[in-house]
Amino acid sequence: MAEPLVGLRIIDMTSVLMGPYATQILGDYGADVIKIESPAGDTTRGVGPMRTEGMGHIFLHANRNKRSVVLDLKQPAGLDALMQLAKTADVLISNVRPAAMARLGVTYEKLAEANPRIIVLSLVGYGQKGPYAAKPAYDDLVQGVAGIPSLVAASGTPEPRYVPVTIVDRAVALNAVNAILAALYSRDRTGEGQAIEIPMFETITQFVMGDHLGGLTFDPPIGPAGYPRLLTPDRRPYATRDGYICVLVYTDRNWRAFLEEIGKPDLFEKDPRFATLGKRTENISALYAMVSEAMATRTTREWLDTLERLDIAAMPMHTPESLLDDPHMRAVDFFRVVNHPTEGSIREMAVPGTWSKTQPTSRLPAPKLGQHSREVLREAGLADEVIDKVTGNKAG
Repeated sequence: MAEPLVGLRIIDMTSVLMGPYATQILGDYGADVIKIESPAGDTTRGVGPMRTEGMGHIFLHANRNKRSVVLDLKQPAGLDALMQLAKTADVLISNVRPAAMARLGVTYEKLAEANPRIIVLSLVGYGQKGPYAAKPAYDDLVQGVAGIPSLVAASGTPEPRYVPVTIVDRAVALNAVNAILAALYSRDRTGEGQAIEIPMFETITQFVMGDHLGGLTFDPPIGPAGYPRLLTPDRRPYATRDGYICVLVYTDRNWRAFLEEIGKPDLFEKDPRFATLGKRTENISALYAMVSEAMATRTTREWLDTLERLDIAAMPMHTPESLLDDPHMRAVDFFRVVNHPTEGSIREMAVPGTWSKTQPTSRLPAPKLGQHSREVLREAGLADEVIDKVTGNKAG
């Protein structure tokens, strides 16, 4: 059967990662995603390594299942072409600052005039009612202002560090997908579209402070911010005799089994630090240090076998290279080598999850710049001479 969102049309006016990741998910789910690019193209096209100019690896991993259309929106004819496309779209998503969109003449009011059922979602750095509204926003900056580097430092690093994953962009992208699907459900009941604003700062703050608001949850506060189990320096992969292992000794049963294994069977009943989950959390640094010391006495394989026997959660610590050869990833066929029409053999990632009837799929490879301009704009009723003008002749 067809993917779950077949028949839905998305106009994607996003670039870099946050927006493209969101729209790729929608494309994986079957939506017709029309990626609007300037004549210069999405900036991630230029982030190597790459085989072909304009087809960088990050772009490839965030832009499959899309059709690329080049439009010069600074031309009146380009804006007219966008409005023509909007008449047939269900959703328009943008990560251009609202003020810049307004200068181009792309506002919710004008889009809704062309199509009252359209949902317009704006990805912004900061809620537009606050004093940060006009500030530039990037993953690193929002990680910082949301407190993530300070938490990394509090957990034992020599200095504050950003998490080496674009965690803000990807978390906010998932929130955007949720918002779009909810808005579509609302439209099915009301018949009306709407404008939605999803801010990076507020969204990631909810992620961070859901764990770390701590005693500041209460007014007046009853303790400091922070979740001790996440902040202890010994919450980390543990060194074994020949590598590293990831272990979580958590429940009463886990601790009893673990302490018996390391020759301290009476400690659970006699040491008050083990009495309850709350007490263990208060003393988590000392308890995790005990785990760390024990892990160093055996090899990774020995501990993996032992902890599995004890029913204590443990996994190997992968690198990006070794992850490709993980037996589970091989069994679920997650990393697949496919043939891209211009890039040759590339490794892509499967759509996570299994659906019994409407399995999302990878249908279209990440497109060349403007690859589908003529196809899509002809569908919208534009003549070839107009298409050549509004695309700057970047019409595939």
